[in-house]
Amino acid sequence: MSASKGSYADLLRELATMITAVAGESVTMIKRSAPAAALKLKSKQEWDIYLEFLKVLFNLADRLSLLHLPIQEQPPFMDSLEDQVAQHLKTILAPALGPDSDDMEVTVTIGKAVADSRQRYERFRFLVTDEGPARADYLKVVGERIGELIGATGNGMVASAATLCISSAIPAMQALFDGILSGKTAPTDAAHQATPTRAAASTQPARQEATSKPGAAGASNEIKLVSVMATVSGEEVETRWGLHPRFRQDLTQEESKELTRLMNRATQILGERYAAVAFSSDWASWNQIGHA
Repeated sequence: MSASKGSYADLLRELATMITAVAGESVTMIKRSAPAAALKLKSKQEWDIYLEFLKVLFNLADRLSLLHLPIQEQPPFMDSLEDQVAQHLKTILAPALGPDSDDMEVTVTIGKAVADSRQRYERFRFLVTDEGPARADYLKVVGERIGELIGATGNGMVASAATLCISSAIPAMQALFDGILSGKTAPTDAAHQATPTRAAASTQPARQEATSKPGAAGASNEIKLVSVMATVSGEEVETRWGLHPRFRQDLTQEESKELTRLMNRATQILGERYAAVAFSSDWASWNQIGHA
């Protein structure tokens, strides 16, 4: 485990920060999607929703790590990520826990969440970077589970919000793996470009993903080679793009440079357009379907 922590320290830190932040923002989105249920929500229920999002995000990180890490290093990496998330949560919850509290409960809770995640979500067989029936079923189960926890079973808005939050996290996580493991810094990495742009005040995550199709392939053979995600935070829109790891490995150095140049430009255009729409009357419909 120590080797994994040393080799992947930056990635573990960034993933832990992202996982805890996305889980928190997702709870906010779920409450907004079901205001009547949110008014009756108890703190225990809210914590359970947060933990459920953590479980899903751990599961996604597990799936993505299999695409990027040597097989012998993947289990200790996930153990280290569990430790990192627990430590991050202890820091966040320190003011609420108080100086005399035993933070071991946080460690135990995260350990149980990871175990529950494997039991609940590992049964779904799909490549996390590709869309398909199995991933759709996975997201449907997540939405139904979140609906049960907030007391709004069958609520389509809750299911859509949960699906959107999780779907938006996938390209962001992939960009972290691509960016940090390539040995480059995230802001300038060929597979992890962020462009801040002013936008309306909102925390709704949104995404747009580009899919490349082989000429003779049907829908079942579609492979997502490039993904773009736009995230709104306060008055800023941050757009990021990422590559399928195997596609990135097949590129020559010159091809990688050219793709980086084009995608940086495309990402900037998407971010500026998204920010412009965020100020317009069309924002409600765009916000609902998650276009960038």
